[in-house]
Amino acid sequence: MTRFRLSLTRAPVDDPALARRSFDLLCLTMASVLAVHALHLPWWLTVTLAIVLAARWHQRRSGGRNAPIWIKLPLIGLLLAVVIAYYGTLFGREPGSAFAVGLLVLKMLESEHRRDARVAIAFGCFGLMSALLFDQGIVASFVVALGLVPAVTTLRSLEEVDPESLPLRRELLPVLVTLLAAVPLAAFAFVFVPRLSSPLWGAPTGDKSITGLSDRMAPGDMAEVLTDDTPAMRVTFDGTPPMNASRYFRAYTMTNFDGQSWSPDYDGPSRSPGTLEGQSRFDYEITLEPTRQRVLPLLDMPLSAPEDARLRADRTAVADRRVDEVYRYRASATTDYRLDATIDARQRRQALQLPNGVGPHARELAAGWASQYGNDHLAIARAALAMFHDGGFRYTLAPAALGRDRIDDFLFQTREGFCEHFSSTFTFLMRAAGVPARVVTGYQGGYWNKLGSYLLVRHADAHAWSEVWLEGRGWVRFDPTGAVRPERVSLGAAAAAAVGNPAEGGLFDMTWLRNARDRWDVVNQWWNQAVNGFDALRQQGMLQPFGIRRADVGDLAIILAVGCALLVAAALGWALFQRREGDALDACMRRLERKLARVGVTRRTGEGPRHFLGRAARSLPDQRNALERLSQLYLRSRYAFDEPPPESLSEFRQRVKELKPRRVVK
Repeated sequence: MTRFRLSLTRAPVDDPALARRSFDLLCLTMASVLAVHALHLPWWLTVTLAIVLAARWHQRRSGGRNAPIWIKLPLIGLLLAVVIAYYGTLFGREPGSAFAVGLLVLKMLESEHRRDARVAIAFGCFGLMSALLFDQGIVASFVVALGLVPAVTTLRSLEEVDPESLPLRRELLPVLVTLLAAVPLAAFAFVFVPRLSSPLWGAPTGDKSITGLSDRMAPGDMAEVLTDDTPAMRVTFDGTPPMNASRYFRAYTMTNFDGQSWSPDYDGPSRSPGTLEGQSRFDYEITLEPTRQRVLPLLDMPLSAPEDARLRADRTAVADRRVDEVYRYRASATTDYRLDATIDARQRRQALQLPNGVGPHARELAAGWASQYGNDHLAIARAALAMFHDGGFRYTLAPAALGRDRIDDFLFQTREGFCEHFSSTFTFLMRAAGVPARVVTGYQGGYWNKLGSYLLVRHADAHAWSEVWLEGRGWVRFDPTGAVRPERVSLGAAAAAAVGNPAEGGLFDMTWLRNARDRWDVVNQWWNQAVNGFDALRQQGMLQPFGIRRADVGDLAIILAVGCALLVAAALGWALFQRREGDALDACMRRLERKLARVGVTRRTGEGPRHFLGRAARSLPDQRNALERLSQLYLRSRYAFDEPPPESLSEFRQRVKELKPRRVVK
């Protein structure tokens, strides 16, 4: 945790006070730091800090000075107490950032001198960098980089004798040029600075999942996920991708049901993955967004586990570590398979378990099917699908609330819902009819990005379906949602939500918006692979085309040293080639010389400014008065003072700008 200290002593006598322009830029820098952290700070803390910053800016503009110590110390204590009360600790990514940003804003209460401003800028840049601990996407990185502009502009204004005399654009332009000039060196360092195989330190993070999928499922719990349009993962296939109706990505297999929710059987004995017989094969790579979980969605049915992961008995994949950053893994799958053609007594008993007192009317319905079809389990499953298709059931993302008995309420009362409702009820009916069944959750469908040739799967594509065990065929997928809304399986979640609701689906029907989304997601995919995915392994292998199979730290250090030396030499050569000598007054004089040279009045070697401007006045009689005034201003500013006075410099600059010499026609 970086320490911040609010100075309680006076600044040295020789430390000049901040000019109004410098203080305004400093406030803008602190506002930038607050803005990049606003999304992960509590809204009330963001608003409070913004009010404090705005009040300090207004107080300084009105002629106020430092806040007294009896105001600063209580505010620091209050900030510390609020952060600890809200987060429960002062350590970690979220509480540490909140405390640091709060201290930065409170630092403005005593920022009156240049020393204070330099300290605030240094910690402000640290605050900007810390925002990348939360989001390293291209937009977040660009916003953080943009926040450097006011910070560097503030530092530049601190070196000006009179910052108010320069237009703001004249201060911004050199800063932008400086930052752009630093990009090649930064890119070179990014590529060749040796990387560690794991971070140097770790910041504790919350345990709350951000993927939307969890290891528990209850009808109605996924409503928020199904409206989340942010990317969950991107899938690139080595060859032709499977048809949309076969794009099921398995995450959790749930066999335990307590009457309210479904959960996996983690308490059962350890078993090897079920026997899988498959024919067609798909090889693919998944780029998974951070989930803060260990489960890895895989195309159904996975043939093997990815590297650094293992397959459970139900053929769901679990990584060796939690997915806290963008994670890439390769896998293979088959969509034409037979899984667990035989099951033991325990598996069968687990797949038939139902809690007592739940769904009495549903049990009666299932018993009728069992009596009618006997051991023909496939016929029982088809009867249930036919009921969903013809029984007046409706697919909606905003279903009516269910009562205590969710099964009977859904079957005989509301008859509306989405994938969770249908898969949960279907699985219950199968078990009540004596057919082994279980619930599977994951993703289904996705959007094929033609521009990038990959499948984009969003959180809104989260889905739940059922698996029924049939004699001789093993576990067979049944998707009761498809019986009610076929578009959900054949076209995807967006199309299913849009059917019958033009206002809701209008965005997905707009070609221009879809193309724009395609292009933008390709940019995000490139950023994830080229920047966020540039790890130690990829760095070590990037020199293979030059004969180095595995670049070690020594190789990278040599390349880095040589490259930096060449870049510094090039920058030094460019600076020397410019041959810009003197101060701001000389720069204005050179501009005047260029203007006069265009009309034929060129300054001779060794010619002094008084003689040169006098000769120019004689050559250009129409501008005689203006040139004589410029001569007086320059001579007085240069030789009457140790440093050119700001007011004289400002007048000289303005008169040079206004001068428009015209060639004399003889």
